[in-house]
Amino acid sequence: MAGLKEVRIRIASVKSTQQITNAMKMVAASKFRRAQTAIIKLRPYAAKLREILQNLSASIESSDENVFAQVRKQEKILLVIITSNRGLCGAFNSNVIKATLNAVSTEYAVQFKNESVRFITIGKKATEFFRKRKYPVIESHDELFDMLTFNNVVPLAEKLMKSFATKEYDRIDLVYNQFKNAAVQRLIVEQYLPVTQTPASTSDNTVKAETNYLFEPDKETIVRELIPKTLRIQLFKALLDSFASEQGARMTAMQKATDNAQDLIRELNISYNKARQNAITNALIEIVSGAEALKG
Repeated sequence: MAGLKEVRIRIASVKSTQQITNAMKMVAASKFRRAQTAIIKLRPYAAKLREILQNLSASIESSDENVFAQVRKQEKILLVIITSNRGLCGAFNSNVIKATLNAVSTEYAVQFKNESVRFITIGKKATEFFRKRKYPVIESHDELFDMLTFNNVVPLAEKLMKSFATKEYDRIDLVYNQFKNAAVQRLIVEQYLPVTQTPASTSDNTVKAETNYLFEPDKETIVRELIPKTLRIQLFKALLDSFASEQGARMTAMQKATDNAQDLIRELNISYNKARQNAITNALIEIVSGAEALKG
């Protein structure tokens, strides 16, 4: 059994660690509340905007008028990988990395073998992992999480749209964690470009809905304006989703670490008490033995 001094040192060390994990949990909880509010407010707007865009773009036959909806042979692929800048958030980052590796080994295996897959990383954890292993990372935008605002995200969204419009890439996917609640994140591999279109329907309800739309100046012009706006919003939403998921994951991980530290402290206290009791017992035995020897 460990000595009293060693157990005391271990107890002090675990208590110090517990204080750190508890503080990190409180900081993550504060950031989580703000991030949760931001993503919940943005989601209805982004979803409705995307729904309107899909309904309009599906009815446009000319690909020249809807360049961002052009479906081409998927030869050149760009993956935008979103992780966090910091660790201590459970499997949050590793899940995104695993999903990316799975995508390049299955869905995009041929393109990856032909060296036609490129990565853009957002978050230091993804940047460090893929650069260290010599994956084709063409850009990193880790700074976006230092000040996550819509205006800071727009330049990257514009760059992605331009690279697709100029046929530099035939498909662009986002890989990130979608926020559900503090303890649950949903891993997403989402098609960013080309814009997905809802198939044209001939149901009476759909026809009735379409007759209620009045287009001014015309449908094509509206779509050309809506698509860039929607794509900017969708990228910003993905980043907000990831940031809220990160804070939820870190808060949960630090809570578990704090609880584990408390359990360990309890076990160490039991060990300390046992060691102390053994020391007292041994001392009493020595005293009694010495007294008996003097009597003899």
